[in-house]
Amino acid sequence: MNAMQPKYTTETNETSETTDSHMKTIPLKRLVPGLIIGPASWLGPYIAIASLFLPALIQRLDADNKITLLALFSSVGMITAAISNMIAGYLSDRTKSRFGKRTPWLVSGAFVFMLAMILASMSTNIPLLLLSWMLGQIALNFIVAPMVAWLDLAPEKSKGTASSAYGGLGMALGNNGFTILAAIFIGQFRLGFIIFGIITFIGTLITAFIVREPSNLDEKLDLSTSTNKESFSIKEVLTIFPKWSVGRDYYLALIGKLSQGVGNFAITGYLLFIMTDFLHKGTSATQQSVQLINLIMLVFGITMGFIAGPISDKFKVLKLPVGLSTILLGIGALSIFFLQNDIGMIIYAFMAGLGMGIWNSLDNLLNLKVIPDKDRVGFFLGIYNLGNTATQAIAPVIAAVMISAVGFSSIFIMSFVFSIIGGISILSIKSVTR
Repeated sequence: MNAMQPKYTTETNETSETTDSHMKTIPLKRLVPGLIIGPASWLGPYIAIASLFLPALIQRLDADNKITLLALFSSVGMITAAISNMIAGYLSDRTKSRFGKRTPWLVSGAFVFMLAMILASMSTNIPLLLLSWMLGQIALNFIVAPMVAWLDLAPEKSKGTASSAYGGLGMALGNNGFTILAAIFIGQFRLGFIIFGIITFIGTLITAFIVREPSNLDEKLDLSTSTNKESFSIKEVLTIFPKWSVGRDYYLALIGKLSQGVGNFAITGYLLFIMTDFLHKGTSATQQSVQLINLIMLVFGITMGFIAGPISDKFKVLKLPVGLSTILLGIGALSIFFLQNDIGMIIYAFMAGLGMGIWNSLDNLLNLKVIPDKDRVGFFLGIYNLGNTATQAIAPVIAAVMISAVGFSSIFIMSFVFSIIGGISILSIKSVTR
């Protein structure tokens, strides 16, 4: 945001909004419910579809090549997600409408995502399914990039609470709560595509209605870098990412996010196959195990969602819990490697649940602190949050190579290594002291 933008600030009781010239804030009584329902509405269906329904449909269409095909879908999805996320963040930063910067894009994205998932449910061959998946990836990132930028609308003293609502509660529900429900549809995965696509659209509509992002029609956007074609094509493109000396801490946070995401999704992305091919469970036992694991992680996620943000705000601690949280995820992965049974999976659920609960509650706030250009919050938060979608694409590609070369047990070591790298990267940030 630039210096000419209107500011909507909240009085002490947070019941009214007034105007100034620098930035906007929205009362927590509206923003927090939106930041819980919103990410749950897009992440939950996406996790359910990517980890359960998509592998099941690929297996139905081409069982002999399911591991390779899942990696292919992940690779194509990663490229599509990366490009669309940057475009979505860029466009929403420059949007003027009666519904604000972000709302038009995320509602439109949710509608297209629903259509893409309905199309995927009707796929009778791999090319059609891949096309549907690519369309869904594009649409999804037009929800993700604008929605996470809502964090910047929280009152300054309550940004930790807002971040905790988004990550600790909203993303906990998305990561685990929906998977408990989705496990019921393992045997009816085509119907699952449709139901969860509709959930995304309806949930996003409800979120937009609750938040009621203020109009920014009177906002004066600084488009000096994009009104001149030569400037846009040469200068702006070359400087869109700051050099390391300027953006060091942002890049470390991004490395941490991507590493943590790969460590997490290396396991959750293959959860169905871990249950069936590694632990040799049947459909009923797989359903029960998936529900139990995600229930444990959901409880931890919600608990951390309630307490992590307020504790961070009170004690001014942020980097340490975020860095240590991803290390817990790696320790959980080791328990599966060494035990290779249900007990190992339960230990993983406890360790990963605690780690992911803390991470989801605070990592977006950490990134907000290290953004190198406050005029491009939507862009940089959007890039950062590629960790929620792109890593679901990266992890299966690496895991597929590991599984083919060594076996299923190798992905747990892979998860541990990436999680440790993520923790070290976060703890290396200098501008946030603790």
